[in-house]
Amino acid sequence: MRRMFLAAACSLAAMATAVTIAAPAAIAQSERPLGEGVAAVVNDEIITSYDLRQRMTLIIATSGVRVTEQNLPQIQQQALRSLVDERLQMQELKRYQVNIPDSQVDEEIAGIAQSNNSTAEALYAVLDRAGVSHETLRAQIRAQLGWRILVGEKFRNRARIGEDQIDAALARMEAAATKPQYLIGEVYLDAAQVGGMDEAMNGANQLVEQLVRGAPFQAVARQFSNAASASNGGDGGWVMADDVEPEVLVALQNMDPGQLSRPIPTRDGVWIVYLREKREGGGAEMITLKQVAVRVPADAPQTDVDAAAAQLTALAPKINCESIGREAEAAHLLSSELGEQEVTALAPEFQSAVAGLDAGQVSQPVRTRVGVHLLAVCAKRTAAAGVPTRDQIGSRLFGQQLTMLAKRYLRDLRNSATIEYR
Repeated sequence: MRRMFLAAACSLAAMATAVTIAAPAAIAQSERPLGEGVAAVVNDEIITSYDLRQRMTLIIATSGVRVTEQNLPQIQQQALRSLVDERLQMQELKRYQVNIPDSQVDEEIAGIAQSNNSTAEALYAVLDRAGVSHETLRAQIRAQLGWRILVGEKFRNRARIGEDQIDAALARMEAAATKPQYLIGEVYLDAAQVGGMDEAMNGANQLVEQLVRGAPFQAVARQFSNAASASNGGDGGWVMADDVEPEVLVALQNMDPGQLSRPIPTRDGVWIVYLREKREGGGAEMITLKQVAVRVPADAPQTDVDAAAAQLTALAPKINCESIGREAEAAHLLSSELGEQEVTALAPEFQSAVAGLDAGQVSQPVRTRVGVHLLAVCAKRTAAAGVPTRDQIGSRLFGQQLTMLAKRYLRDLRNSATIEYR
């Protein structure tokens, strides 16, 4: 789902004004310390200082941040880290012969632009004004798409999710769904990836400052976040208490919709969350019923109604949810399963009859316009609001497994690679 999170978030087209001001200053400041030549070497593949300056300017142009002396080193480090990782990823894509056609890159860029209420042409115009080569953006998108495909193919079998895992997750979610739920945007800085906890906190503080000044949350998340949601612009979706780290939950509990958090340090990194919406937990009362009935027309005399009620009252002690069909057949009466329904969806006469009954109990005879009924309560439960379906839970767990495996994969590539910084 691609949506802008902050009310003050500007489109890419509107972002051009900020880029015109900020990008030239960034280039001027970065040229002096970087100079020309080699910025890094990854397994004998060179990253030039030109590549680095281009990526820095791309980050500035597409995230909407304004360059300051304080955040320029963070932008430079982010640019160099992403270039190194992409070189490693592209080397693996070449090894496994994964090719991303230009048409697929075009489609992804068009989708990103559309999510910002813009077009690919307007996005390219922004890059032109900032002095960014179109290929700089296309190379970033190509690496992201190819890596996603490679990870999916390589680890599909290892990331399989069993029914027992779905059952356990569903039980946790149903228990948590009675508590408040939060629709969030998220940015995560992984301390291990950004150079330590101090660097993560410093970077998060600078990002919060930029977001408060109007940088679009979605664009900032795409360029700076280490969370799996970065590719979706930091869209964390609806989360429950068990979905987030305790420190993040405490922050959300004290926020109102529309608020942006301060940096939230956790064990492995720092989170920034934007609370988009909030809803209370709870759910509908569900009841499973079976019935046995005697047909009595609406205009039948009261003596017929009383006779049917007496017959059902005599039958009531003999029936439960297992025996109701047999007993009804023996008495030559109608029986049926009403299935599971919300209590509020029942006919008013039925709602009154089962109010206060527990599972295993049988109602008093109930008069309706078609007859007299006896209701057996087979089960009652509270259906938690906002709990995803089994398929949705399976997809979420599968995605989490793939994300974890992808992180390990890239970490192993870094550890085994020869990387030299100049």
